Amino acid sequence: MTQVVDDAAGAGITGGSAEPARLAGLVADGDVVVLSGAGLSTESGIPDYRGETGRRRRAEPMTYQVFTGSEAARRRYWARAHLGWRHVARARPNAGHRAVAELQRRGLLSGIITQNVDGLQQAAGATGVIELHGALDRVVCLSCGQRTPRERLDARLRAANPGFDARADAINPDGDAVLPDAVAETFRLVGCARCGGPLKPDVIFFGENVPPARVRDCYALTEDAGALLVLGSSLTVLSGYRFVRHAARHGVPVGIVNRGATRGDEHALVTLDAPLGAALTALLDELGR
Repeated sequence: MTQVVDDAAGAGITGGSAEPARLAGLVADGDVVVLSGAGLSTESGIPDYRGETGRRRRAEPMTYQVFTGSEAARRRYWARAHLGWRHVARARPNAGHRAVAELQRRGLLSGIITQNVDGLQQAAGATGVIELHGALDRVVCLSCGQRTPRERLDARLRAANPGFDARADAINPDGDAVLPDAVAETFRLVGCARCGGPLKPDVIFFGENVPPARVRDCYALTEDAGALLVLGSSLTVLSGYRFVRHAARHGVPVGIVNRGATRGDEHALVTLDAPLGAALTALLDELGR
């Protein structure tokens, strides 16, 4: 039976409360696999898709089919992403990211799977992170497949678009800014430095499939885990939800920490509705520093 703990008022969680104790019971024996989502990064200033910040977004995310099928769509995307990248690149790990890295340092984690593309979990010190949806700090050529650092593309785009300093109206969770189409259409694209082909951030767009080998690795981690700990994901899309179902089928206990209900709550032994930074800091306190 799921034990639901509600902190809907948004108050901090204290280390002596019962809630972190329940969560600590799942984590204390180790061999835990973390599955993190956008909610883990909201305290770093990066909005999520379906939480409070996500409900305020003003644009639909780019799909793979639209991006690959239209140069005009790529122009609009890169104009917005060029400005949005500055925001993502400035973001820093928060207490939640640091807590996950500390759990790994203590030897309690057997793996980390993140649905996030911001690189903040690694920036906090975590290693061996499986980036389920890729990462914004890399760019891939759709023609020759070469991958290059985002910083290199950023420099080329700045050179090709001197004075393009349009002010973004908002930043989306996928790292692009909200701009009027008329402004975005003035942006100059650059192609692959090797072959001139079109460039795409090395992330999985909506409508694009996660590489099968990556999915198999995540299934294997989940199946062999002592527990699966979901952090900051509504599990609305199958991409992450399938691993919760896989854990449940194999008798792996599931704990979920998220703001609001999730699609996976029925499979969880413990669900905690609380701010991620406070909840994970309290978890560390419960486990003993």
